[in-house]
Amino acid sequence: MKGHGQVAEHDYDGEGRDGDFLKRKSLKDEVFEHLHRRIVAGKYAPGEWLRQEEIANQLGVSQTPVREALDLLVSAGLARRVPYRGVHIIKLTSAEIVDAYVMRLLIEGAAVRVATNIIAEDQIAELFDILEQTRNLVTLDDMSTQRQLNKRFHMLVVKASRNLLIRQIYEMVSNSFPDWMLYEYMFRHPELLETSLTREYREHKAILDAIAARDAKTAVNNTIQHIRNLSKELNSFLGVPEEMLREQEVLFGLVETH
Repeated sequence: MKGHGQVAEHDYDGEGRDGDFLKRKSLKDEVFEHLHRRIVAGKYAPGEWLRQEEIANQLGVSQTPVREALDLLVSAGLARRVPYRGVHIIKLTSAEIVDAYVMRLLIEGAAVRVATNIIAEDQIAELFDILEQTRNLVTLDDMSTQRQLNKRFHMLVVKASRNLLIRQIYEMVSNSFPDWMLYEYMFRHPELLETSLTREYREHKAILDAIAARDAKTAVNNTIQHIRNLSKELNSFLGVPEEMLREQEVLFGLVETH
């Protein structure tokens, strides 16, 4: 980091590298992306406090863009603000993760069913653009960008349902879902990275192809299968008990019992 009010591009090891500054983004966005990359890379532990003054000193910027960047982290679901104490990295229990998982099944299934029938052509084009941007994002350096594009993809599908309440609830659910923890696990196990992200791309494409074809049934089925595949990662990557995941699916009528 060099120069007051300027943030240099950073590697995942947390060490700055000489080079061009990112001129196209606002300072708060540069600080946000720096912190976002470090969180996805596991440089901050769950529950760890993000000290505004300390970060500002490290980056050579004033506290204002740091405070604004921390607000963006909270909005993105990676951190939580505690009154009179500050901001800390989210630390979720298995029960909280399962709750978010089940709500994603419920809400996204409903949203994609409606969206497929009424989505505008320019929204379909935007989804294809997002999808294309993620096609080759399979390296460690891509993970922060990949996560943000992934969230944009799902949010745009929900937005296309034109139901404000569903969108508001989904934002809450999305911010409670530990996708960043899955990316952080893959950062520590890079041998899993390309397979997982390639599968994610293919699943998103299957969802979008069905939406573009106005095939609501297939779009819903593909969405549900996509989220269920994430439950396998919740179990194997984060240690969320499979029986907890399946039990909640049954309780909410998301799977048939025998």
